[in-house]
Amino acid sequence: MIRHLRWYIVGLLTLVTTINYLDRQSLSVAQTVLESELGITKLQYGRIVSAFLIAYGLMHPLSGRVMDWLGSRRGLILAFLWWSAASIGHAFATGFRSLAAMRFLLGVGESANFPAAIKMVGEWFPAKERAMATGIINVGTGVGAALAPPLAGLVILHWGWRAAFLATGAIGIVWLIPWMWLARRPEEHPLISREELDYIRSEQTVLPGASPADDADEHSVPLGPSASPASGRTTVWEALGQRELWVLMLARGLTDPVWLFFAFWIPKYFQDARGFDLTQIALFAWMPFLAADLGSIAGGWLSSFFVRCGYPVLTARKLGLCLSAGVMPLGALAVHTQTAVLAVLCLCAAAFGHQSWAASQLTLPADLFPRRIVASCYGVPAMIGVLGGALTQWYVGGLIQRVGYAPAFTIAGCLHPVAALAVVLFIRTRGRAAPPIGPCDGDRT
Repeated sequence: MIRHLRWYIVGLLTLVTTINYLDRQSLSVAQTVLESELGITKLQYGRIVSAFLIAYGLMHPLSGRVMDWLGSRRGLILAFLWWSAASIGHAFATGFRSLAAMRFLLGVGESANFPAAIKMVGEWFPAKERAMATGIINVGTGVGAALAPPLAGLVILHWGWRAAFLATGAIGIVWLIPWMWLARRPEEHPLISREELDYIRSEQTVLPGASPADDADEHSVPLGPSASPASGRTTVWEALGQRELWVLMLARGLTDPVWLFFAFWIPKYFQDARGFDLTQIALFAWMPFLAADLGSIAGGWLSSFFVRCGYPVLTARKLGLCLSAGVMPLGALAVHTQTAVLAVLCLCAAAFGHQSWAASQLTLPADLFPRRIVASCYGVPAMIGVLGGALTQWYVGGLIQRVGYAPAFTIAGCLHPVAALAVVLFIRTRGRAAPPIGPCDGDRT
């Protein structure tokens, strides 16, 4: 038996998310070299990024369905092998079209990572711990993005940009073996203790009105009239008739493009607007992504703290979202500061705020929908968010090329408060509060 096995599962999901982002972020570091060696312009770079995001976004619903069908263990193995091969394929690109094709294939594979992770969290964690688990997993996005500038930059400086894609594509093998060994559903796992299994199942939140037919031990917010009259079970197509899913789609459509803009353009911003060379990018461009990691942990802790204090689960999520959204306008100040140091600090604050936001936002599908369709209900809003990012990336390169970075950063700083308002006003499903545990804290099994 392994004590606290659920946190080992979270550790592996965090590691694969780190690898996922390291693979995708290598391009933003290599762009400074690709511009000179392959003649990639800012406009073409924006289109290459869009090719990744279009595939990544369109594949999210399908990836969610595949994860619900195959399960997170097998589905994530297949996706990981696909995106590792696509990442290595970047090393053999010869120009704009081949780079765009490899980015498209990378997006197809990487789209499965978060649907699988959110599904796993819904299976392994009670409601009061889900946001914390999701926040830890989401740390991987910042770690991967933070590692890319120094690691890929170092490889590029010594061995060239092709070697950087070969290295980042192959490094993920360290994750595959432990995942194949440890990843199972809790009920099927030979290494879980009876105490931990009972804890996971006994403290799943069952809110008033939920249909028992949705799952033998369901934990979601009731979906009311969307439950199938014939079977009493909710399908993903029926969930599309629910206001909650559409609000999640709107929130992600507004906020995902902000993070994607940061992820793909921060290194380029420091080069163009602040005069950084590749060495300086390697030294400083990782800092906002380290702040993002801290935001992931802080956001997950904050939402779970409110649940432990006795707030209803959705109220706790909304509080976490609103507090995180309040930090985002600081990012707009980055382009108006006089020094590069202040610009870095402003972007650190914005990256912290977004990933704190994401810790609550990414948890909502597991709170709102039956476990059987959590990955699918995650995938639909994720598709909208990423396609919104693809649309903005399609034009943002031309916008920056014509008028500079100020409009893009200003818009990015305003979108999270709008999304938070939508969530507060229109996700109104009510659930009972979890009983407070002592002074808003307690021992965990």
